Amino acid sequence: MSIRDLIPSGRNAQVPANTRDSERNPFLSLHREMNRLFDDVFRIYDAGSPAGRAFAGWPNIEVADEEKAVRVTAELPGMEEKDVEVILEDGTLTLRGEKRNESANASRQFSERFYGRFERAISLGYEIDEDQVKASFKNGVLTVTLPKSERAQTRARRIAVDT
Repeated sequence: MSIRDLIPSGRNAQVPANTRDSERNPFLSLHREMNRLFDDVFRIYDAGSPAGRAFAGWPNIEVADEEKAVRVTAELPGMEEKDVEVILEDGTLTLRGEKRNESANASRQFSERFYGRFERAISLGYEIDEDQVKASFKNGVLTVTLPKSERAQTRARRIAVDT
């Protein structure tokens, strides 16, 4: 057996996580873990914004521009409302928090779960009626409803497109 026999044919090759071969072959297990580590590092530094570098694009969000409000929804599985901070300042909504490892002392063979601090800043693009902002948290989903000010609602107008 040569060293080339230990390396999968391609980087994206499917290698089962817990096969008998990987249990007997420490090189295959090491190869898989090294790929995972490098993928994690490059994913973090591809984020682009300093706020997103804690973990690129996490939490996943959805921004809906409705007629009278902007609705921001964030998926935060495994978290509670006490773990999240919602801040509205100068037309930017910031979601900040920390997901703690509930079993820090347990040894893991493999994990793709995210633990640690996060921060997402969303520029709203509208004047918001700050006194009417509401946030709710249910089943790991944070929903923030930001009503547009009267001035912001009247300022937007539809423009006809000629054919």
